[in-house]
Amino acid sequence: MVEVDRDRAGCCFCSIPALGSPMMPNQSSRFFLLLSLLWIAIAPPSAKAKDVELQVGVVQRFGDETTEVLQLESTAGDRLNLTFLGGNGRPQTLTATKVELEIVEQPQAQPILQERLVLSDRATFETAEASAKEWQAKGIEVEVVQPGRWQVWAKRDVYKTPLLRRLLLQDLQARGEQNIYLETTVLKAVPRVSFVLNGYRYSREEIEITSRKNRVRVREVQKGQKSYLYAGPLKIQPNAYGNFSLVNRVPLETYLRGVVPHEIGPSAPYSAVEAQAILARTYALRNLRRFQADNYELCATVHCQVYRGLTGTVERADRAIAATRGRVLTHNNELIDALYSAATGGVTARFEDIWDGEPRPYLQPRIDAPRPFWNLSQQSLADENNFRRFMALKQGFNESDNRHFRWEKESSIESLTADLNRYLERIKHPLAGITRIVRMEVTARSASGRILTLAVQTDKGTVELQKTEARSALGPPRSTLFYLEPVLDSDRAIDGYRFIGGGFGHGVGLSQYGSYNLAKLGWTSAQILSFYYPGTTLELLNDSTVYYRNPQ
Repeated sequence: MVEVDRDRAGCCFCSIPALGSPMMPNQSSRFFLLLSLLWIAIAPPSAKAKDVELQVGVVQRFGDETTEVLQLESTAGDRLNLTFLGGNGRPQTLTATKVELEIVEQPQAQPILQERLVLSDRATFETAEASAKEWQAKGIEVEVVQPGRWQVWAKRDVYKTPLLRRLLLQDLQARGEQNIYLETTVLKAVPRVSFVLNGYRYSREEIEITSRKNRVRVREVQKGQKSYLYAGPLKIQPNAYGNFSLVNRVPLETYLRGVVPHEIGPSAPYSAVEAQAILARTYALRNLRRFQADNYELCATVHCQVYRGLTGTVERADRAIAATRGRVLTHNNELIDALYSAATGGVTARFEDIWDGEPRPYLQPRIDAPRPFWNLSQQSLADENNFRRFMALKQGFNESDNRHFRWEKESSIESLTADLNRYLERIKHPLAGITRIVRMEVTARSASGRILTLAVQTDKGTVELQKTEARSALGPPRSTLFYLEPVLDSDRAIDGYRFIGGGFGHGVGLSQYGSYNLAKLGWTSAQILSFYYPGTTLELLNDSTVYYRNPQ
């Protein structure tokens, strides 16, 4: 769900290099793991893993609708402290056991122009970041944002005025750049976060929320969500889109308690849980740059990792987090892009099969089975015939017994046309407004069988869907590992398509359901990680660890 120059201080002896497909545990591997654990127990203080404080946007879009209500409540025997700047410009603190935050519109004496120049629109952060680097190479200062889908904007604090933005737009259009546009809104009122306490209404842009027990319960009332209990301070703050975010400051190891059981499942086999804990820790630290434009680091949804605070913690996950405390995966002394998904469909994908950007050498296609029985170098799944033969196989995979391993979905031309139109309108594609899909065809696959290009012929022209956009644009696919069969009407005309596929999610890196099977076979967490991320090293996080090296 899942994205260092460094001295090798820290856990040198317990670094476990990945060795391709590990065999079943044997005496030497057990001895090595026991030796590693013993070394950790007696390691000097300089080798101890450090904790890191994260900033997580637990409510990213408070104020999208003016009817939204955010309920904050202390735990029993405690009180909330709400701190903000008073009318005299000095900090003011109020206390309460419960408060409801609302949105009020504050009229402005003069209309305010809210504007951004959108340079690209992508389904995922990874591909948006690759697009941002391409714009930077052209000399344009940019920022990556997520107003809905991920977008690349001309950087607002560089192109500050309407004139600068329009000059840039004209210049880029003159250079032949397409699908770039201005989004302009004139605001007669601006939102403020408001609450009533002791009969007085307060309206502010920023509010810090703390409590003596360091526990605050949060509920989004209008969305009907259940409440979640968060450890650490919370802060309501403005974001890049004209509304507000609720940000939780939380130590990394505490954060993992709210991630691991929700990502891998509360009753997953123990070594699979350990593997998930290591991946979740690695993923979080490598991806702290995702929400720089909003002044926090990670989100609490599947766009990052699902995070539910202290709600739904389980003993098994807590034990795995403690046992792997500080452990991360690295490659060439840099944290890896610790991507994972629910199910691969029997074969893992390369990074570049799904997203644009630099290849990750440890994210490669491999048969997701304890004993591989298909040679990808000799029978590439880029070949359509090979791919269909592979998809007919059902047994011997890590996910064979899982409901996401193989699936079929059927959709009519009318439904597919509606799906595609929604997508085209969302990205402001020039062919938006089609009336009918005429034909669809997979025109390019990767060696792992993932769709690289899906050509959709419509009444207005052909739309080429690249990589994961093939999944974003159409309702049926659970992954990009699928082929198409036309559904014909009584006149032998195409009336719809059947999607025949496998897996759930992007299929890059670890399969969560696949890890279940390997754990049940007796594989350790180190062996599971070595299988899905060959060439990586398992070691302790320390002050020398480089989280992310920006490719030039």
